[in-house]
Amino acid sequence: MKEIKVPELAESITEGTISQWLVKKGDKVEKGDPVLELETDKVNIEVNSDYSGVVAELLKEEGDDVEVGDIIAKVDENGEAGGAAESSTEEPQEASKPEVKEEPKASETSKQITEDTASSDKREVVASPAARKRARELGIDLSTVQAKDPLGRIRPEDVDAAASGNSQPKEQPKKQEAQSAEKTEFDKPVERVKMSRRRQTIANRLVEAQHNAAMLTTFNEVDMTSVMKLRAERKDKFVEKHDIKLGFMSFFTKAVVAALKDFPLINAEIQGNELVIKKFYDIGIAVSTDDGLVVPVVRDADRLDFAGIEREIATLGKKARNKELQLGDLQGGSFTITNGGIFGSLLSTPIINAPQVGILGMHSIQKRPVVMPDDSIEVRPMMYIALSYDHRIVDGKEAVQFLVRIKQLLEDPYDLLLEG
Repeated sequence: MKEIKVPELAESITEGTISQWLVKKGDKVEKGDPVLELETDKVNIEVNSDYSGVVAELLKEEGDDVEVGDIIAKVDENGEAGGAAESSTEEPQEASKPEVKEEPKASETSKQITEDTASSDKREVVASPAARKRARELGIDLSTVQAKDPLGRIRPEDVDAAASGNSQPKEQPKKQEAQSAEKTEFDKPVERVKMSRRRQTIANRLVEAQHNAAMLTTFNEVDMTSVMKLRAERKDKFVEKHDIKLGFMSFFTKAVVAALKDFPLINAEIQGNELVIKKFYDIGIAVSTDDGLVVPVVRDADRLDFAGIEREIATLGKKARNKELQLGDLQGGSFTITNGGIFGSLLSTPIINAPQVGILGMHSIQKRPVVMPDDSIEVRPMMYIALSYDHRIVDGKEAVQFLVRIKQLLEDPYDLLLEG
């Protein structure tokens, strides 16, 4: 009998949730065949069988959380398809024999309950993948680690504190867990749905970003007349030449790259007591999917022309919606653009995608009366734009000037074309 284990996934991923079993007990599998889909913090991954044979047992159920190295199924290399199911029907007959029907001893029952409870408590520990990895390296039991996070999420520094003997007893966290575990009862019908792993990760990271960054948002508005005129003039030839539509995102991406070159601290991040100023321009484009928001990255956006950017965004968006994104598609972005305007948002304050220190929010284009330089009033297509930034390293002056630079480039897109 061979065991199928959760394989090493990636350096930053040590656990996941079983989203869907692709096989059932008694199915024949070949080496390399996918047996389940594992939902991780970032992407869904198929886990393959390392052996050929018949699935003898599924040890985990859909929705269970598993870690790297956990045994999730067993394969009988000498079995035949359907054999496992047949043997399972014979077992009850043997179990019906009087001599086999032994009642468990009270001490064994008590021991089993204790073990089950301990196992359950261990599964309820909320820790980041990095913290779990650090705990394994130091041989620390996560259930003994006190989390400083108000939400009870254990971080690597908490594990280090526990290893150095500075961790306090977990009485208070347990009390907090008990309070958070309390469920409000309603007199009227409700539906309780377990949060997906990705949704839990999104929630934790958004809260973490607000706790760890001095986040502020500044706003401006852009007259989209010139961009819309240019798109109307070039759209047919653009599609004919490049076989892809000319959208707004390529204009905004090009404008962001140009502005980041003028204000490099917005293309940086904090690591300890150092600023890491990035000399590359990998721009994350937020994409909404049925499973939650993901941010695939357009690599080297400064080296791509408008068609290249539009093609990359279309490809990544399609992969996101089809759940085909790879870890490499999501890692290493230096700045993020999110477009709430496609859903009708008029104004918002986007949250930084840590460890980045800036994110640009686009919004709906609405016609509004605008006072022109000659004091006349015209109706123009206007868009509010927002920059959320980490005030720890980005001053208000730089943030405002960054946004003004984007406004200038978009209101004179012919200069943007020349820069591109």
